[in-house]
Amino acid sequence: MAEPGAGGEVRVEVEGRTLTISNLGKVLYPETGTTKGEVLHYYAQVAPVLLPHVKDRAMTRIRWPHGTAGPSFFEKNAPLGAPSWLRTAEVPSTGSRGESRHGDKLLFPLVDDLADLTYLANLAALELHVHQWRVDREGRPELPDRMVIDLDPGHPAGLHECAQVALLVRERLADLGLPAAPVTSGSKGLHLYAPMPGDLTADQVREAAKQIADDLQKQHGDLVISQMTKAKRPGKVFLDWSQNTGSKTTISPYSLRGKAAPYVAAPRTWEEIEEGAEELGALCHLSYPEVLERVADQGDLFGEQLGG
Repeated sequence: MAEPGAGGEVRVEVEGRTLTISNLGKVLYPETGTTKGEVLHYYAQVAPVLLPHVKDRAMTRIRWPHGTAGPSFFEKNAPLGAPSWLRTAEVPSTGSRGESRHGDKLLFPLVDDLADLTYLANLAALELHVHQWRVDREGRPELPDRMVIDLDPGHPAGLHECAQVALLVRERLADLGLPAAPVTSGSKGLHLYAPMPGDLTADQVREAAKQIADDLQKQHGDLVISQMTKAKRPGKVFLDWSQNTGSKTTISPYSLRGKAAPYVAAPRTWEEIEEGAEELGALCHLSYPEVLERVADQGDLFGEQLGG
């Protein structure tokens, strides 16, 4: 039940929590005229499939207070004035157990439910980035439960080339007995996720991803590059293995992106990836209405492909 407040604010009840929501009519995506109210509605609708993949993961947000035509900023620590019920975790600044260089700590928010998600979305936190590890009940970092490989195309390469490389990565992961879940990033490329057994450190997972990238560069050097040097990337797909570093975060599946239009980091089927690899232009990034339609039809495709 919403109650009107001063300055265009409304008070809403979200799963037993009272939140003050403001500026619902503000346009956050100028290309489509998508408003803050529509952004909040999207996150409320997609929450059942998004929340399981961010729960217990320290979250970095990218905020666009004046919409995506204006400036943005990263926010790692919980916002000043955050409600007492927003759970937080104090973790080393490097984000990996036992690897803090100077004992520095960051107080990350944890997004466990719709009230948490709504609170952050109301702050124009359009992009939700999380680590590939979770925290335990005491807020201590655990070992990674996912590997992510970011396929980043260098112009003029695009999703067509990323899809071709994704099939090569899928084959390598299958050789290791691992399923893979593809996600079009909503920005440029593709993300591939594989479940980890939880017995490897972030450094070990990163090195395993790097080995895949290095091997594929040797075998398919005309298409794949594993080196970070941007000058060498044009026309190739960079396999960014470094996203598995303990301190790094990656855009969460189902998160919006801060572009001119409201694209989403969207889980895809392997049939779509195969079509995208065969035909130029067959694979495109998806907007939030398209993602909501897919969720209604397919459920949590990402979770199903990761085996849980």
